[in-house]
Amino acid sequence: MGDFTVLRGQEVFGAPLSLPLLRYEVPFLPTLEASAPPGGPVERGTYETLKAEYLERLRQLLPLDGVYLAMHGALSVEGMDDAEGDWYAATRSVVGPDCLLSAYYDLHGNLSRRAVDTLDALSAYRTAPHVDRVENVMRAADMLTHCLRYGLRPGIVWASIPALLPGEQSSTEWEPGRRLWADLSEYNRLPGILDVSQLVGYVWADEPRAAASVVVTGTDAGAQKRVATELAGRYWAARHEFRFGSPTGTIEECLSRAMGLKTHPVVISDSGDNPGGGGNSDQTFFLQALLKAGTRDVLLGGMTDRPATDACYRAGVGGQLPLSIGATLDSVMCRPVHVKKAVVKHLTAVTRPEDGEAVVEFDGITATLSARRRLYHAAEAFRDIGVDPAQFRIVVLKCGYLHPTMKALASPALMALSPGAIDQDIVHIGNHRRRPTWPWVADLAYEPAPYVSARFGRR
Repeated sequence: MGDFTVLRGQEVFGAPLSLPLLRYEVPFLPTLEASAPPGGPVERGTYETLKAEYLERLRQLLPLDGVYLAMHGALSVEGMDDAEGDWYAATRSVVGPDCLLSAYYDLHGNLSRRAVDTLDALSAYRTAPHVDRVENVMRAADMLTHCLRYGLRPGIVWASIPALLPGEQSSTEWEPGRRLWADLSEYNRLPGILDVSQLVGYVWADEPRAAASVVVTGTDAGAQKRVATELAGRYWAARHEFRFGSPTGTIEECLSRAMGLKTHPVVISDSGDNPGGGGNSDQTFFLQALLKAGTRDVLLGGMTDRPATDACYRAGVGGQLPLSIGATLDSVMCRPVHVKKAVVKHLTAVTRPEDGEAVVEFDGITATLSARRRLYHAAEAFRDIGVDPAQFRIVVLKCGYLHPTMKALASPALMALSPGAIDQDIVHIGNHRRRPTWPWVADLAYEPAPYVSARFGRR
């Protein structure tokens, strides 16, 4: 529970992605929002506690015409294969069969038949990196308010596609992602169609529901099936075209290339330890390589280490101290790095130690340390703590594809196919519970067979 930031009641409207809901003439009544950086399963007790509070707040608002659900699609809970489906079913049990449920999803979410049979509408991001978050909030909310205003009863048609990709190959900034997502809004103009979404799925979840999919919300099941069939077939046909958008290599190969370039900053993604995808953000493989190569003028962004961060706060800005860095969350895959003398350059003012973040310098390296996992993907994340990434020769980020603000600085961008929880070599990661899926089954045959939600029968 300590990893979650929980907003309750009117606090929810303090979250940036909830602000667009205030533009609607209909009242949105906030219940609860719980968010945390992705990183492995949620404790079952934590999930049940949050769900119970949400359901009680929901009961106090009855009767309701509609529910807007800000979700992701890759939630993993101990002992569950389909946490979102469980959440929707619990919601439906409180609000009844006539209330409309509209969900907002990440492009990298997974869907199940249970979820599809419980929801009435769904929208997902159409960009990766996700620069259309506000637009997606409004698409989900627009469908909900539009249908309530005009008495429409929408339903979902879902085409599951047995293909999975690393998120870092699925960017919509290059082909084939660019063309596969670029024209989805045009399908929204068709009669009987309210929204068309296409999801890559979350590959690192070894769950039966893990898959790509096309989701079409509308009022004409026949038209929706035709769109879902066309788009699912198009996605399947393009599966071999997906590639990484920047040059890749091992940690050592990327570092050697960066050191040989005269341009700066060379931005290298430590992709295997990306906390945005669920990585620990405390792997030290890259730090070990930097020290071994004697690389200087380097910014290392995103190391998570509570003991090291706490030690920096005790030393204070300007303090010098020995530090053990990394491998506090995962001491099995890698080992900590011991630094003889680090200088504390910045400490963020916080009220809780678990929110602490520090900037330290040692051996020609400037590194960010945080008490808990957080994303250092955007240039602003560094500038907020007094660090300008543009001033360094090499910038190493614990991320996958680059945030637009870092991509604009990169000269050039490289991606290290590093070890970690977000291993890009997906064919060799565990696959015990997914249904037959490409690329694990290289010669898999597939024909789209769209599924019509059971909610279509409730007219």
